[in-house]
Amino acid sequence: MLLLRCPLPFLLLLLLPLDSRPQKLPTRDEELFQMQIRDKAFFHDSSVIPDGAEISSYLFRDTPKRYFFVVEEDNTPLAVTVTPCDAPLEWKLSVQELPEEASGEGSGDPEPLEQQKQQITSEEGTELFSYKGNDVEYFVSSSSPSGLYQLDLLSTEKDTHFKVYATTTPESDQPYPELPYDPRIDVTSLGRTTVTLAWKPSPTASLLRQPIQYCIVINKEHNFKSLCAVEAKLSSDDAFMMAPKPGLDFSPFDFAHFGFPADNNSGKERGFLKSSKFGRQTSPKPRVDLHRVCIGNKNIFTVSDLKPDTQYYFDMFAVNTNTNMSTAYVGTFARTKEEAKQKTVELKDGKVTDVFIKRKGAKFLRFAPVSSHQKVTFSVHSCLDAVQIQIRRDGKLLLSQSVEGVRQFQLRGKAKAKYLIRLRGSKKGASMLKILATTRPNKQSFPSLPEDTRIKAFDKLRTCSSVTVAWLGTQERNKFCIYKREVDDNYNEEQKKREQNQCLGPDTRKKSEKVLCKYFHSQNIQKAVTTETIRGLQPGKSYLLDVYVIGHGGHSVKYQSKLVKTRKFC
Repeated sequence: MLLLRCPLPFLLLLLLPLDSRPQKLPTRDEELFQMQIRDKAFFHDSSVIPDGAEISSYLFRDTPKRYFFVVEEDNTPLAVTVTPCDAPLEWKLSVQELPEEASGEGSGDPEPLEQQKQQITSEEGTELFSYKGNDVEYFVSSSSPSGLYQLDLLSTEKDTHFKVYATTTPESDQPYPELPYDPRIDVTSLGRTTVTLAWKPSPTASLLRQPIQYCIVINKEHNFKSLCAVEAKLSSDDAFMMAPKPGLDFSPFDFAHFGFPADNNSGKERGFLKSSKFGRQTSPKPRVDLHRVCIGNKNIFTVSDLKPDTQYYFDMFAVNTNTNMSTAYVGTFARTKEEAKQKTVELKDGKVTDVFIKRKGAKFLRFAPVSSHQKVTFSVHSCLDAVQIQIRRDGKLLLSQSVEGVRQFQLRGKAKAKYLIRLRGSKKGASMLKILATTRPNKQSFPSLPEDTRIKAFDKLRTCSSVTVAWLGTQERNKFCIYKREVDDNYNEEQKKREQNQCLGPDTRKKSEKVLCKYFHSQNIQKAVTTETIRGLQPGKSYLLDVYVIGHGGHSVKYQSKLVKTRKFC
């Protein structure tokens, strides 16, 4: 394969032979294109995508850009990966037939340049794949037809960077590090100024013995989906820090700009910071509350000198140092412990609060309504495993229960009452949850749920290309969205459980996984059931189905995932 953005006249001059023999697009093996990988500067602002190398480029808002590559033989494997950086992209991959060679003896003169340009680009190709969003998305085919392939990209939000990688040897290349079976980052220890993170090593390092280093990104705004997005956020002056000396964890920030008081002794204790350019007090560009550091191949690390009672987002990227290409782990977030004098979190009436609890840890929250009230409602949405909740009113225990999924507790009010909520995390791992306290019964941000949130599949209605499922609703009219994702045949319940973060909504899913959305309710709770047939599936394949219910406040809750498999023979 040969990877081809115009200026088309320049491109076609490369494609045109210089003698008078019949016209032919060059192949990957021709001498003219042997410089593809060696001279990457040639592709820096070119329409040619080299085979097996990642290119970086830039899009101006509302200004499309087109790239080309040629596949000369039928049944060629093909993989194309597009990585948006700091803005969503719209991109489309299409193919059209190669121009036929000149027939007969003829005059031997090559066709005029404009005529060849028209021959290649006058017709719209067959669309193979399209995507809109900011996920790292890819097109993979084990058997692609020969032809001229076009990759069209557009950014409608703002000027942005992006990366493209394409190869005709996806099985042997494998430039992106592979993620472990559990790609999550675990918070193993949480203090007022420190957070300890641990993660499972990439099989690319542990099994394939390729050189992998891990890079941590810390910020106070959100998680990142790619290292490219991190690079776009950082100024060009913020480069990678050197890994700490053996035996030392790190203080990764220039704390003066990150909102922390400078510690004159920290540099003496950690000598590597003295010579780091991150210790400079001035910069021509405004600093951002974001930092990254590469730590070699260790898979446990302590971030120190953080601010108490502050929520941080942590992302981990495995980087193949041979290819300089990276893969993102599933990011996490954690709130550092409060100062000793701040033992509880104040809940505001009608406002959803995010709560993080470390493994076997506890969290205290306080709710003090400002007005008299007859009833008070506590809505709790546990994102992962079950959490224990206790609610006391003026010291008196009102309830003590285990909460899994979404639960709502309505308690009798009392004038000038104060409520203390104690949350205890799971013994299995860290817990995340959302909680809402309100004295207004109509102020419900979470959607109502039936007692049974399972998805039922009808085995007798399975076909080679469809499955039929049903789930329960409620008397409240809500929006339901169903998504599907193909999984391997060895996908099991343990893997499914690791992905059950109920707080992740439909906005985290790929557009291609969406089946449909619909509104549904029934005044008769016995008849509050809906069915749906999901079509267009492949024979003998396994799929993971998810149903999301979206409430009036915009918060979504995911039903229990359902693993289904189509019939292999019909």
